Amino acid sequence: MWKGSRVLPVDARIFGSCLCSILGVSSSTECSCGRNHFTCAVSAFGECTCIPAQWQCDGDNDCGDHSDEDGCMLPTCSPLDFHCDNGKCIRRSWVCDGDNDCEDDSDEQDCPPRECEEDEFSCQNGYCIRSLWHCDGDNDCGDNSDEQCDMRKCSEKEFRCSDGSCIAEHWFCDGDTDCKDGSDEENCPSDVPAATCSLEEFQCAYGRCILDIYHCDGDDDCGDWSDESDCSSHQPCRSGEFMCNSGLCINAGWRCDGDSDCDDQSDERNCTTSMCTADQFRCKSGRCVRLSWRCDGEDDCSDNSDEENCENTGTPQCAPDQFLCGNGRCIGQRKLCNGANDCGDGSDESPHQNCRPRTGEENCNVNNGGCAQKCQMARGMVQCTCHTGYRLLEDGRSCQDVNECAEEGYCSQGCTNSEGGFQCWCEQGYELRPDKRSCKALGPEPVLLFANRIDIRQVLPHRSEYTLLLNNLENAIALDFHHSKELVFWSDVTLDRIMRANLNGSNVEEVVSTGLESPGGLAIDWIHDKLYWTDSGTSRIEVANLDGTHRKVLLWQNLEKPRAIALHPMEGTIYWTDWGNTPRIEYSNMDGSNRRIIADTHLFWPNGLTIDYAGHRMYWVDAKHHVIERADLDGRNRKAVISQGLPHPFAITVFEDSLYWTDWHTKSINSANKFTGKNQEIIRNKLHFPMDIHTLHPQRQPAGRNRCGANNGGCTHLCLPSSKDYTCACPTGFRKTSSHACAQSLDKFLLFARRMDIRRISFDTDDLSDDVIPLADVRSAVALDWDSKDDYVYWTDVSTDSISRAKWDGSSQEVVVDTSLESPAGLAIDWVTNKLYWTDAGTDRIEVSNTDGTMRTVLIWENLDRPRDIVVDPVGGFMYWTDWGANPKIERAGMDASNRLVIISSNLTWPNGLAIDYESQRLYWADAGMKTIEYASLDGSNRKVLIGSNLPHPFGLTLYGERIYWTDWQAKSIQSADRRTGQARETLQDNLENLMDIHVFHRHRPQVHTPCEVNNGGCSHLCLLAPLPKGYSCTCPTGINLQSDGKTCSHGMTSFLIFARRTDIRMVSLDIPYFADVVVSVNVTMKNTIAIGVDPREGKVYWSDSTLRKISRAALDGSKFEDIITTGKSDFVLGVCFYLVLFLQLARGVSRIEAADLNGANRRTLLSPVQHPYGLTLLDSYIYWTDWQTRSIHRADKDTGANVILVRANLPGLMDIQAVDRARPLGFNKCGFRNGGCSHLCLPHPTGFSCACPTGIQLKRDEQTCDSSPETYLLFSSRASIRRISLDTSDHTDVHIPVPELNNVISLDYDSVDGKIYYTDVFLDVIRRSDLNGSNMETVIGQGLKTTDGLAVDWVARNLYWTDTGRNTVEVARLDGSSRKVLINNSLDEPRAIAVFPKKGYLFWTDWGHIAKIERANLDGSERKILINTDLGWPNGLTLDYDTRRGIVLVESCDLNGKLRQVLVSQVSHPFALTQQDRWIYWTDWQTKSIQRVDKYSGRNKETVLANVEGLMDIIVVSPQRQTGTNACGVNNGGCTHLCFARASDFVCACPDEPDGRPCSTGEFCEHSLGSRKCIMYPCCSLSGEGLHVSYIIGGLLSILFILLLIAAFIIYRHNKSKFTDPGLGNLTYSNPSYRTSTQEVKIETIPKPTMYNQLCYKKETGPDHGYTKEKIKIVEGICLLSSDDSEWDDLKQIRSSRGGILRDHVCMKTDTVSIQASSGSLDDTETEQLLQEEQSECSSVNTAAATPERRGSLPDTGWKHQRKPSTESEV
Repeated sequence: MWKGSRVLPVDARIFGSCLCSILGVSSSTECSCGRNHFTCAVSAFGECTCIPAQWQCDGDNDCGDHSDEDGCMLPTCSPLDFHCDNGKCIRRSWVCDGDNDCEDDSDEQDCPPRECEEDEFSCQNGYCIRSLWHCDGDNDCGDNSDEQCDMRKCSEKEFRCSDGSCIAEHWFCDGDTDCKDGSDEENCPSDVPAATCSLEEFQCAYGRCILDIYHCDGDDDCGDWSDESDCSSHQPCRSGEFMCNSGLCINAGWRCDGDSDCDDQSDERNCTTSMCTADQFRCKSGRCVRLSWRCDGEDDCSDNSDEENCENTGTPQCAPDQFLCGNGRCIGQRKLCNGANDCGDGSDESPHQNCRPRTGEENCNVNNGGCAQKCQMARGMVQCTCHTGYRLLEDGRSCQDVNECAEEGYCSQGCTNSEGGFQCWCEQGYELRPDKRSCKALGPEPVLLFANRIDIRQVLPHRSEYTLLLNNLENAIALDFHHSKELVFWSDVTLDRIMRANLNGSNVEEVVSTGLESPGGLAIDWIHDKLYWTDSGTSRIEVANLDGTHRKVLLWQNLEKPRAIALHPMEGTIYWTDWGNTPRIEYSNMDGSNRRIIADTHLFWPNGLTIDYAGHRMYWVDAKHHVIERADLDGRNRKAVISQGLPHPFAITVFEDSLYWTDWHTKSINSANKFTGKNQEIIRNKLHFPMDIHTLHPQRQPAGRNRCGANNGGCTHLCLPSSKDYTCACPTGFRKTSSHACAQSLDKFLLFARRMDIRRISFDTDDLSDDVIPLADVRSAVALDWDSKDDYVYWTDVSTDSISRAKWDGSSQEVVVDTSLESPAGLAIDWVTNKLYWTDAGTDRIEVSNTDGTMRTVLIWENLDRPRDIVVDPVGGFMYWTDWGANPKIERAGMDASNRLVIISSNLTWPNGLAIDYESQRLYWADAGMKTIEYASLDGSNRKVLIGSNLPHPFGLTLYGERIYWTDWQAKSIQSADRRTGQARETLQDNLENLMDIHVFHRHRPQVHTPCEVNNGGCSHLCLLAPLPKGYSCTCPTGINLQSDGKTCSHGMTSFLIFARRTDIRMVSLDIPYFADVVVSVNVTMKNTIAIGVDPREGKVYWSDSTLRKISRAALDGSKFEDIITTGKSDFVLGVCFYLVLFLQLARGVSRIEAADLNGANRRTLLSPVQHPYGLTLLDSYIYWTDWQTRSIHRADKDTGANVILVRANLPGLMDIQAVDRARPLGFNKCGFRNGGCSHLCLPHPTGFSCACPTGIQLKRDEQTCDSSPETYLLFSSRASIRRISLDTSDHTDVHIPVPELNNVISLDYDSVDGKIYYTDVFLDVIRRSDLNGSNMETVIGQGLKTTDGLAVDWVARNLYWTDTGRNTVEVARLDGSSRKVLINNSLDEPRAIAVFPKKGYLFWTDWGHIAKIERANLDGSERKILINTDLGWPNGLTLDYDTRRGIVLVESCDLNGKLRQVLVSQVSHPFALTQQDRWIYWTDWQTKSIQRVDKYSGRNKETVLANVEGLMDIIVVSPQRQTGTNACGVNNGGCTHLCFARASDFVCACPDEPDGRPCSTGEFCEHSLGSRKCIMYPCCSLSGEGLHVSYIIGGLLSILFILLLIAAFIIYRHNKSKFTDPGLGNLTYSNPSYRTSTQEVKIETIPKPTMYNQLCYKKETGPDHGYTKEKIKIVEGICLLSSDDSEWDDLKQIRSSRGGILRDHVCMKTDTVSIQASSGSLDDTETEQLLQEEQSECSSVNTAAATPERRGSLPDTGWKHQRKPSTESEV
């Protein structure tokens, strides 16, 4: 609460009035004055004032706020004035001018209507406003008539709240109250599944998920305080903080201070009187407040004890039209010199007030009573008054102009005073409202943009529009925007990042990602395009370009906890708050100059800060004092605006005449008048956690002069504005080379690691600010070094166990070494030979490599015990290292590991940092255990302590110039001292956690000439320096031996272990005396390498990756990588078995390793128990195995299992292992000579070898050669692949055909003539073709397609037919895609499968549409006929049996005429496509993910050909017998120039829809007709006269045969009078998923079997609760009517006789459960209809009606709904 309410000392008995202090009550509280007194209105500060009753309505402002004169009838105004209804007098010229001058609108009543302009809106009160202001949310008319608007309609993706506002649809019933009235969380279903929170989230009591960091943070983030319950075990508060019972952490100094800072008041419980400090005052309550608050006129103690016994030194201020009495009281001006002692001390009537004696003869009629303006008689005396706009002077006669502009808030922005009046005006970008006092911003409607921790939202302040801008944020605190660039910026204090995005929420990107600790404030310079931010963690204010480049620490001195920040780019100034130990508000120029404190009293938590650019003021909130204040931009005229009802204000913004702020406690956004604090309103409440807030409007970022101009002021880097000009500035650490230019690089800087980052402090500048090097994925950096020659910085990371490097500016970052490291704690660069040395405390090794990580080798591996730091001396050829082990020591050896020597071994505990002084030949070290910094000569002699005090825990150490620098863990600082004396200690940086290694980067390292400079010293690999006289030595990479010449290394390992580790393959050499694993550097990503094999003769390693599903190989050095098997199987296992060793997992859980002879005899246990062995191998006398649980490789004797040792440890993901000795003889290859004579595979066996063929291909009779492909095989698609299954062999293994670029293949067909596969890809919307082996892929149709579902090749006429479900067309083109033509485009509703019969000239297709059907037409589209349109669900697959002339279709089918329907297979889950070969029907099934087949004659012998295949689609048979026969188009395309279509007895020529430039003609013998766009040629003759004669003969014979068949069928019918049916068959209805979705979305719905039926007659009215279902889909077959085979008639007779009884009973078939399955081939249409009518009448008593099956569900991407109307049996 703001404690600035001031009470004047008065005495009611003397002065006749009193003031009552009601601090702490709201403005609505009523004050009670005594009798004969009038109570003034309660002030904004909660004060009550009482005046004598007779002073009411006397024309004097006695209350100071005119409340004693409101509504009074004053004496008659002068003739020149207008008398308002409230008694006020105004100028008559102001009447009917549109302004409310009377303040009660009485001067604007009964005025003639004013005509508004065309671009104006006419208010109901007569005002005219801009039309743009109509319905903009602002009450511009004053009577709200411009805002009486219809509520806008919510979009389909929005939810309408009860108050008419719109919110996002997914916010409905999400647990958050997003509507202001809470209607989005009302009437929510109770069965809403509870949210499942992630590991980083906490689940509230009602299911909502919040970030776990908000759990027990003292804030009600859940909304029901469930996140703050049971917080006793939560992490305690930090030092200097007090934990409330609720878990909230507050400043420890607030404990027992009289203020309830905890939300549960626990900080004020059990308090005892405490002693206050010297700078505090102790209240009567025992509370301590600041001493400076004593006698400041404010009740800070809450009991007023800090204001008691104070001398009244202040001068109270009276209103402009009041008189200040000598006793400090304020009275109205009219009471001056009125002959009454109104002040009580006579000062209003004293002679010095020029009060003249009263004569009693004064009269207003004489000389106007001596009054300058108005005169009136009161109590027999003259009383002078003044016109409106004037005030009475002290002489009681004269009048003076009132300066209305001096009254704050009289005008919204600008004010110009005039004699007796005033005029308000607005800044550029604003316009004066009709009230002539307030200003309205031009432009769009303002939007409040605020951070909500987990998201950023926007709300319209004048209406309830509430939208989401960005979500899924971690902890968004501060934000700002750039209106012209349409960008929003925000800081995240959990990620320690500054982000930005477009104002529409797109293009989220990081701007600043390093060196941030708590970026709590953010501000955008929209004129100069700069980003400023505060960081209370680093105690800095920084600036950068909008993209984060050229980052500079602007202010860092005397900053404690900078929080809010605001910019005034027009003035070139920056303002910020600091809530450290000395809270204050400061400002400076935007270049950091001219810094000043503008407020440092009565501040505690100055949180939010904003600037009113139009009003030239600043506003801020104080969360501890619960106040909103304002002041001029220089800090003067400070005043409290709101001091009540502010529990915890956080951020604030201003727009026009309103303030908007967020409050943590109320979780709301509020508003109030910026002048008075009145008109408070809640804009939005029940928010998650409102943080920063801004008004998004162009006037909040007004235009101004760009001081830097268009060329960045000529600056090379940063151009920062100041109050008058600009300053060129450099990024942190870079020195200026001129007034406008900066250095392009750093010459010298202090480099240090801080675990999570690596920083530098430039020695080129004086500010010594640390700057984070922008590096990625630094987790636990420990050791550092550098190389100025290549500008590289090197570091080790003990979390990722890696060594990395990057340029000093963070660029070119790369990992140098990341394998076989366990704790790399020390690092050193040999800058002469470009070598990298490091220690590993985990493996107890010292290793070396080139600086890029290549040619790595182990130098020292014996007698090391936790080696720590390491330094090298290329000048002397030595390296030095510290050892932390049981016997701490410092050792020295040659840089080639020669001449090893312990130089210091006593009085050491934790020897950490090392440094070499080349000038004095000294070695310096820091010991954290001894708490000393010491030095000695390079041989260990002359040891001395340099610094032995005030060293809590030194770690890193380095030398530069005359100074020594070190880091200290416990002091959290970087310090330096004189390197010779240890004196002149300084602290460079403090308050730095997790300090590690330290170095000084410079460019003055000594130049050294070595033998390795010339031809690498003659070494084939590594040339390492050594002490003189040797000078150097050659070394080989790990595992490779040096040859006898001492310079050349072997070509590789001879004997080694090679093992898989899921993501890499490694080798362990058995040629050297230690075990070290080396990664096979294959330049490829491995996911799950599980098995390996080695070809020792070729030097290749083979491995399988079960995740990538491929087998690959490479040379043992990692080169020559290639994938050898990439398709066909989901899991691979490689293995080489040359010694039988069994791994058995026993039932009791004991693992063991056993051995046996190759015939299984002599089984014995070698090792038991073992943890979890996986890979096993053998070499010489040992067995080696990998163990999952120990993550290690072990070795044991192969005969006894004894002598178990650990080969390598700490290897997670261990899989297979092989032991190889390349020097061992390989044995005899039986297939070595000419591959054994085999054309493909030569496979050895114990007695010889045999030849074999690839999968599905048979070996020829010579038993040596194979064909290139199978003769007959299934070809099928599975979205992203095309595969084949041979039908020549019994092995039904699928083989991938390597067709490239497959995305979503649906339909297939092939052309036996050219050997091509044709397929459709609905992802690319193309039709393509390739050779049958997958080569020569090309696009046939590449445009104008939507969803090509069916595809068919006319192998005779060389045409390609396809259906397009998206366009509802059947089209045709030549096989190369030319001559494209639409055949059928009417009465199609989702055509699907398609098939052609070139020999007969027929075209068949299925249609999924509203009325599913199967149709037939000629190949030219003519003579179209519906074959079947009843009892169909989703007719998918369609195939033709060319041998028996039968048509087969899934779900329903017929013969080529649509008759003789017969069920072959029931209980099929979700068939999609089918084909036929020999006696089998094959089909793909989505639900079972399999290919199945069944006997096409009997429907029996159902088999699964291939299982577990995702996304199965089309299937066809490729066979020489499949595409046979010819027609008229088979020879020379029938003479047609473009398209030739064969028909039953002739053919036609056709032209493409789009002319191709070639004339379209069929020859000279045929007539033709031409159209404008297509040309169909009708032949005038057949092929020849002979052909015509033959066709007549064939036609006659067929006609006779057809008549005979009809007669026979009629006789059979009369004899049996029955139908073919199967009562057990039911229909399955299902949703046929879109091809563009996963097959996982297939949903099977079954029709419940009715419980009541009569004579197998199913009832339509089936209850929904019948549990029995029968999932069946029928594959039916048509019986050929054109066949003369008598055996088929015998089959038909057997079927009829076996099913006749059933069919007679089944006389009332319901087509939604049982399909008509009788063959009507023997009946004509009339007889069939009569038969059906008879059967219907027989079952009329059941009262049922037939209906086609209703297909439930819809395609996911189209939303198709298929509703089938019932059809009668007669219609069937």
